[in-house]
Amino acid sequence: MFHRNLLPLLSKQVTLQLKPRLTRAMSSQFQLRVNPLTGNSEWIVIDENEPEGPTSNTSQNALLATTSYLDMLNDSPRNRAYRQAIDKTVTKPCRVLDIGAGTGLLSMMAARAMGSTTCRMVTACESYLPMVKLMKKVLRLNDMEKQIKLINKRSDELELGVDINSRAQVLVSEILDSELLGEGLIPSLQHAHDMLLVESPETVPYRATTYGQLVESTFLWKLHDLRGNEAEACDGIRLVPTGFENVLGVKQQQYALHCNAIANEVKLLSEPFKIFEFDFSKRPESRGETELSIKATNDGRVHAVISWWILQLDREGTIFYSTAPRWINLPVNMSHGDWCDHWKQCVWFVPGGGMSVNKDEEVCLHAVHTDISISYNIKSPISRNKSMQYDLTSRDLKLILPPERIAIYGDSEWRHTMFNAISNALQGRVDPLCIVADDSVFLTLLVAHLSKTSHVMSFFPGLQDKGLQYLQAVASANNFSVDRVEYIKKKKTMLTLHDTHQKKVDLLIAEPFYYGTDNMLPWQNLRFWNERTMLDSVLSEDALIMPCKAILKACALSIPDLWNSRRSLSKIEGFDHSVVNSTLGACGELPGEQEGPCLPYFIWQCGNVKKLSEAFTVMEFDFSKLIMPSHGKTQIEFTVSGICHGFAVWIDWVMDSEHSIVLSTGPDKRYWKQGVKLLAKPVGVGKSCSSAVIEASFDPSSGDLDVRHAFS
Repeated sequence: MFHRNLLPLLSKQVTLQLKPRLTRAMSSQFQLRVNPLTGNSEWIVIDENEPEGPTSNTSQNALLATTSYLDMLNDSPRNRAYRQAIDKTVTKPCRVLDIGAGTGLLSMMAARAMGSTTCRMVTACESYLPMVKLMKKVLRLNDMEKQIKLINKRSDELELGVDINSRAQVLVSEILDSELLGEGLIPSLQHAHDMLLVESPETVPYRATTYGQLVESTFLWKLHDLRGNEAEACDGIRLVPTGFENVLGVKQQQYALHCNAIANEVKLLSEPFKIFEFDFSKRPESRGETELSIKATNDGRVHAVISWWILQLDREGTIFYSTAPRWINLPVNMSHGDWCDHWKQCVWFVPGGGMSVNKDEEVCLHAVHTDISISYNIKSPISRNKSMQYDLTSRDLKLILPPERIAIYGDSEWRHTMFNAISNALQGRVDPLCIVADDSVFLTLLVAHLSKTSHVMSFFPGLQDKGLQYLQAVASANNFSVDRVEYIKKKKTMLTLHDTHQKKVDLLIAEPFYYGTDNMLPWQNLRFWNERTMLDSVLSEDALIMPCKAILKACALSIPDLWNSRRSLSKIEGFDHSVVNSTLGACGELPGEQEGPCLPYFIWQCGNVKKLSEAFTVMEFDFSKLIMPSHGKTQIEFTVSGICHGFAVWIDWVMDSEHSIVLSTGPDKRYWKQGVKLLAKPVGVGKSCSSAVIEASFDPSSGDLDVRHAFS
């Protein structure tokens, strides 16, 4: 199961449009991974014939544990719906094709539905070698090896007469993401209908329909309208100056979000409306469009379109699965499933400050789908010539940032904090040389704005040339000369005084923010400590380093929905999956001393969450010193009775030596992800168990943080 908010390298089914960065050599694949401390790309060798053992496949297991496979396999309503539909569809021996087979669950369901005497009637197609290896274990455990033919290829690589003997009569698949189309559903179905399936095949699922609703939400507005939000800032910086509206923004796409978490912050402005319908039994078109006239049910401003889909798994229309938010009243034969993370709702941002509507006013929504995405264009009849849209092919936006980063840059409190920190750092310094080590365009602008004699050198390790192009575009509007800002392409390890114009660096600063690391754990921004170490030779004796310290903090949580979505697997609809628990990082029942990994989540979106303790400091990282192994230990006192499912772990960044300016990224801050360490088994806390010990060790060679716990 591949989801774009996780690892873009891991996929059950990757079509021509979504090729993974994998290369194949004999029985091996090479997968690209980014080192969190250096930002450098590294290749992991995945060998099909590598011997199994408790310490084998460490790297690929760590990657698999961050995917949605485990969450998907724990989705009981999904599994039950597929089993019911397959049992209803596959009633006699026939040729079945499973595209994106994963652990082989759907293939085994189809083989069982045909009866135990059938042999190799099911062809399972899986492109990702680690999942192929895992599926072989599952098939062996369930004595299904002889009934299912497993092929390690993408479905669009399968050849009739080579990989499969004849066209399949039934297609079973689950290549859906939160948007529906993002995993390449349409190209996969097109190729399957053209090359692999009989005419008018049976399919599970049978049909998918997308729905939407117009909403007003200040929270959603802040995630994309930087110009509107920074208008209230009084720091003199304009990241989106007047006349430069297209210089910076979010990517033009739908964003997956747990909308139930903001239900109290959403004002519904329309009834739900149907958008697109996709019939899996027919060859889909690569492009489709529709125009809808939607009546506003309230006065307000349309800030976003929230969308979801409903899956009809059987031809007769008796078995359904829905990703609708909980405020939607579903039909009697359909119900809201358990909280899960592999499918969410989607949000499409209406440009700028949104569109004002009055109750009963007709709103025109134009929707377009491509092979892999859905986009919208919204307007009211009063201003039909003023189309409020995002064109997916537009190249006007020079700098694309994640929605949470846009919200941070538009947040007055955050900007005020950074303004004070930089102002204090520059005080008394004449002609300072400042290095911005990360991808912060805000800090670069702020230093150049506050100190007219400063020289700013920015590395922009992720933004690269785009960072400089952006600064050149907005320099004049922010009242500074671009001549005082320099983009350094050189690696930090190779920087010398020649590069700094024979001058030592007075300020080394970062937020820290590294472009493209949205799904990393919070302590992986300790990359700044590693970079500070590499730049040590060009720092002056009294150089100010900001942030000057990082504090690793933790608190205990009752977080049952997330824990249940990551719990150990046993039998799923009658098929034993216990062999996948260790590889997928499940909660509990792992061999020996092995523990599940810390994983990054927006905790506020994780369903039912309750804090059971105050925030405690686990350890500190002192940036005045070179990077080194670090260790910390603390006792957490439980302040609330309840069931503890794990711990939230995050970083607070201390910006000044007086500890007066601290930026927290904890669970109360919704624009940052936290690390979550889930327990093998939930523990009741309160009177009988009043405290726990948290211990953490940081390895500077890898950037890994090992977190362990013990209850007392």
